Amino acid sequence: MLNDAGLDLVFRHARTHNAWQDKPVGETLLRAIHELAKMGPTSANTSPLRVLIIVSPEAKEKLGPALSGGNRDKTMAAPATAIFAHDLEFYEHLHTLFPHNPDARSWFAGKPDVIRETAFRNGTLQAAYFMLAARALGLDCGPMSGFDKDMVNRLFFADGKWEANFLCNIGYGDAGQLFPRSPRPAFDDVCQIL
Repeated sequence: MLNDAGLDLVFRHARTHNAWQDKPVGETLLRAIHELAKMGPTSANTSPLRVLIIVSPEAKEKLGPALSGGNRDKTMAAPATAIFAHDLEFYEHLHTLFPHNPDARSWFAGKPDVIRETAFRNGTLQAAYFMLAARALGLDCGPMSGFDKDMVNRLFFADGKWEANFLCNIGYGDAGQLFPRSPRPAFDDVCQIL
C-alpha cells in the first residue's frame, strides 16, 4: 500500500497545471512513464492507447492551429504535450497481447462499432494510467479537451488508423500559478453500495 507521501504525490496534492517551469522532460523519463502505464489493465489486454508526444517547436507549431484559444499559450509553454489517441486496428496485435486465445481477433475484426467502443474505452483508461504514472514520477499534468479533434487527426494521423482522444501537457508545473482547488463530490453523492 502506498504511504501518505505517495498518495499525496499521485492524488491528494496533484493538480491540473496550466503554467509550466522552463524545464525539459527527457526521453528517458517519458519512456519510464510508459513502462509504468503499460502495466494497467485493459479488457482482453487490448492496449489500444497510442501516444504522440510533442516536444519540438516545429511539432508544437503544427499542433497550434488545432488548439482552442484558452489552450494555445499553455501548450506552447509546456515541455511536452501528449496527444492521447487509440489504435482502431488494435485487434491486429491480440495474437501477441492475448496469446492464450487465438480467436480474440475475431471478436473485433469487421465490427466497426465494437472496435471503436473498445478502443475509446480502453484507450481512455490507459491515458489515465499514463497521467498517474507521470505524477508518480514527479511530473505534473494538464489534460485538455479544447482542441479540434478532426484537425489533429488530419495533421497527425492522416492514415486513419489512430484517432485522437484528448491532449495532456506534461512537465514541471508552476505551483504559483494554480487556481484554488475546486471541490470534489462526496461519496454519498456519487456512489452507491448494493
